[in-house]
Amino acid sequence: MKGTDIPYKMLSQDAFSQWLGIEILECEIGRCKLGMTIRKDMLNSMNKTHGGISYSLADTAFGFAANTYGKYAVSIETSINHIEALEEGDYLEAESVIGKVKNKLGFNVIEVKRNNELVALFKGIVYRTQKDWEE
Repeated sequence: MKGTDIPYKMLSQDAFSQWLGIEILECEIGRCKLGMTIRKDMLNSMNKTHGGISYSLADTAFGFAANTYGKYAVSIETSINHIEALEEGDYLEAESVIGKVKNKLGFNVIEVKRNNELVALFKGIVYRTQKDWEE
Protein backbone atom coordinates (compact mmCIF):
# COMPACT_ATOMS: atom_id res chain seq x y z
CA MET A 1 0.00 0.00 0.00
CA LYS A 2 1.28 3.49 -0.85
CA GLY A 3 2.55 5.14 2.34
CA THR A 4 0.71 8.42 1.87
CA ASP A 5 -2.60 6.52 1.55
CA ILE A 6 -2.20 4.83 4.93
CA PRO A 7 -3.29 7.79 7.12
CA TYR A 8 -6.49 8.13 5.08
CA LYS A 9 -7.19 4.42 5.57
CA MET A 10 -6.42 4.74 9.29
CA LEU A 11 -8.78 7.72 9.63
CA SER A 12 -11.56 5.88 7.78
CA GLN A 13 -11.34 3.07 10.36
CA ASP A 14 -10.98 5.31 13.45
CA ALA A 15 -14.39 6.26 14.87
CA PHE A 16 -12.84 8.30 17.70
CA SER A 17 -10.74 10.50 15.40
CA GLN A 18 -13.81 10.95 13.19
CA TRP A 19 -15.84 12.01 16.27
CA LEU A 20 -13.11 14.54 17.06
CA GLY A 21 -13.53 15.97 13.55
CA ILE A 22 -9.89 15.45 12.64
CA GLU A 23 -8.99 16.24 9.06
CA ILE A 24 -5.77 15.47 7.23
CA LEU A 25 -4.31 18.75 5.98
CA GLU A 26 -1.02 17.48 4.54
CA CYS A 27 0.58 14.07 4.28
CA GLU A 28 3.81 12.70 2.87
CA ILE A 29 6.16 9.92 3.86
CA GLY A 30 7.25 10.60 7.44
CA ARG A 31 5.04 13.69 7.89
CA CYS A 32 1.42 14.32 8.63
CA LYS A 33 -0.36 17.56 9.53
CA LEU A 34 -3.86 17.39 11.02
CA GLY A 35 -6.46 19.95 12.03
CA MET A 36 -9.67 20.11 14.05
CA THR A 37 -12.07 22.55 15.70
CA ILE A 38 -12.93 22.45 19.42
CA ARG A 39 -16.65 21.87 20.04
CA LYS A 40 -18.79 22.49 23.12
CA ASP A 41 -18.97 18.77 23.91
CA MET A 42 -15.15 18.76 24.26
CA LEU A 43 -15.11 21.17 27.21
CA ASN A 44 -14.44 20.24 30.84
CA SER A 45 -16.14 21.44 34.03
CA MET A 46 -14.19 24.72 33.89
CA ASN A 47 -15.50 25.46 30.39
CA LYS A 48 -12.04 24.88 28.89
CA THR A 49 -11.06 22.16 26.45
CA HIS A 50 -10.42 18.81 28.08
CA GLY A 51 -6.69 18.02 27.94
CA GLY A 52 -7.40 14.73 26.23
CA ILE A 53 -8.56 16.55 23.12
CA SER A 54 -5.22 18.17 22.18
CA TYR A 55 -3.49 14.99 23.33
CA SER A 56 -5.64 12.91 20.99
CA LEU A 57 -4.98 15.21 18.03
CA ALA A 58 -1.21 15.04 18.58
CA ASP A 59 -1.28 11.27 19.17
CA THR A 60 -3.21 10.77 15.94
CA ALA A 61 -0.72 12.90 13.97
CA PHE A 62 2.10 10.90 15.55
CA GLY A 63 0.54 7.58 14.60
CA PHE A 64 -0.38 8.61 11.08
CA ALA A 65 3.13 9.90 10.28
CA ALA A 66 4.82 6.84 11.78
CA ASN A 67 2.73 4.48 9.67
CA THR A 68 3.48 6.20 6.34
CA TYR A 69 6.59 4.03 6.00
CA GLY A 70 4.31 1.09 5.21
CA LYS A 71 4.76 -0.96 8.38
CA TYR A 72 2.38 -1.06 11.33
CA ALA A 73 3.76 1.29 13.98
CA VAL A 74 2.32 1.70 17.49
CA SER A 75 3.11 4.14 20.27
CA ILE A 76 4.73 2.66 23.35
CA GLU A 77 5.17 5.81 25.41
CA THR A 78 3.74 9.30 25.09
CA SER A 79 3.37 12.47 27.15
CA ILE A 80 2.12 16.01 26.70
CA ASN A 81 2.71 19.45 28.16
CA HIS A 82 -0.32 21.74 28.03
CA ILE A 83 0.94 25.32 27.57
CA GLU A 84 -2.25 27.31 26.92
CA ALA A 85 -5.91 26.75 27.78
CA LEU A 86 -8.17 26.10 24.80
CA GLU A 87 -11.76 27.14 24.22
CA GLU A 88 -14.75 26.24 22.12
CA GLY A 89 -14.24 27.33 18.51
CA ASP A 90 -10.44 27.17 18.62
CA TYR A 91 -8.94 25.56 15.52
CA LEU A 92 -5.94 23.36 16.29
CA GLU A 93 -3.23 21.96 14.07
CA ALA A 94 -0.72 19.25 14.93
CA GLU A 95 2.18 18.29 12.72
CA SER A 96 4.29 15.19 13.16
CA VAL A 97 7.57 14.84 11.30
CA ILE A 98 9.37 11.51 11.67
CA GLY A 99 13.13 11.66 11.14
CA LYS A 100 15.30 8.88 9.81
CA VAL A 101 13.97 5.36 10.18
CA LYS A 102 16.86 3.13 11.19
CA ASN A 103 15.53 0.75 13.80
CA LYS A 104 12.36 -0.42 15.50
CA LEU A 105 12.03 2.60 17.79
CA GLY A 106 11.27 6.14 16.71
CA PHE A 107 11.22 9.32 18.78
CA ASN A 108 9.18 12.38 17.94
CA VAL A 109 7.99 15.74 19.22
CA ILE A 110 4.68 17.13 17.94
CA GLU A 111 3.71 20.77 18.34
CA VAL A 112 0.01 21.54 18.71
CA LYS A 113 -0.77 25.08 17.58
CA ARG A 114 -3.68 27.53 17.56
CA ASN A 115 -3.10 30.23 14.93
CA ASN A 116 0.65 29.51 14.94
CA GLU A 117 0.74 29.82 18.77
CA LEU A 118 2.21 26.79 20.53
CA VAL A 119 -0.47 25.46 22.90
CA ALA A 120 0.82 21.94 23.65
CA LEU A 121 3.98 19.91 23.21
CA PHE A 122 3.60 16.13 22.74
CA LYS A 123 6.46 13.65 22.94
CA GLY A 124 6.25 10.07 21.80
CA ILE A 125 8.11 6.84 21.18
CA VAL A 126 6.87 4.52 18.46
CA TYR A 127 7.60 0.84 17.90
CA ARG A 128 7.77 -0.27 14.27
CA THR A 129 6.56 -3.81 13.59
CA GLN A 130 7.39 -5.93 10.56
CA LYS A 131 3.74 -6.18 9.52
CA ASP A 132 2.96 -4.48 6.20
CA TRP A 133 -0.08 -2.29 5.58
CA GLU A 134 -2.26 -3.88 2.95
CA GLU A 135 -4.96 -2.46 0.66
